[in-house]
Amino acid sequence: MELSLGVTLAVLGAALLHAAWNAMIKGSSDKLLDTALVVAGGGAVAIPFLPFIAFPAPASWPYLVASVVIHVGYYFALVGTYRAGDLSHGYPLMRGIAPLLVAVMSVAFLGEVPGAWMWAGIALISAGVVGISFSSVRTLLQNGRATAWALANAAIIATYTLVDGTGVRLAGGAESYALWMFFLDGFPFCAYAAWTRRGEFARYAGRFWGRGLIAGAFSIGAYGIALWAMTRAPIAAVASLRETSVIFAALLGTWLLHEPFGSRRLAGAVAVAAGVVALKG
Repeated sequence: MELSLGVTLAVLGAALLHAAWNAMIKGSSDKLLDTALVVAGGGAVAIPFLPFIAFPAPASWPYLVASVVIHVGYYFALVGTYRAGDLSHGYPLMRGIAPLLVAVMSVAFLGEVPGAWMWAGIALISAGVVGISFSSVRTLLQNGRATAWALANAAIIATYTLVDGTGVRLAGGAESYALWMFFLDGFPFCAYAAWTRRGEFARYAGRFWGRGLIAGAFSIGAYGIALWAMTRAPIAAVASLRETSVIFAALLGTWLLHEPFGSRRLAGAVAVAAGVVALKG
């Protein structure tokens, strides 16, 4: 498998969608309820399509179930990260470490060994992404809680990426796997939010249901494209490429949330761009 230009452009588009819905959560006043609203929105968007697609092949079901369970942990860690620190601190850390973990795990569990240029691209993208967040060891320690949440979520992201990358290849169609995953994914975390915030979630959803549907659609589009790409290119390359979303997230954080950008993040963006070019080498 190679990373074609078409797949590259598609994943870059997915990265923008991913950054957009994360910015919507970080900019909200209630991270837990907004995360649940996005998850519910994704499930709601998936429902109308389910009668018109084939059910995923039985070989993919264990991966589908495992993915739903792992994603519950991801949502909890996401809420913890965004409660503890800036979008432009936590988001690059969790997204930057994950591709390196995916690359190593792909070699160990899938036998997908990246070539020299691909390793270089993964390393450059990860370094650039982390560099957008990193200013000094002192800063990371001062934001220790947000850093810990982000690193934990990096491990979760790497795990579900490998699970879903394997499952979607067995499913018989990326759209089938993605839509059923988002439909099933909506229940556990939303049930938790409804139980722990009795009455609040229903009222919150009633007020902001439109935002939830838009963000949910962005979430399905972002991950659905990535899953499709994993059926046509190495999982590690796709996982690394989609983390260019951090560049979009930093820009959105600066534009919408008034978070600083600066020369350090510009240097990180240049490293990410160089990594994208190397992946194509």
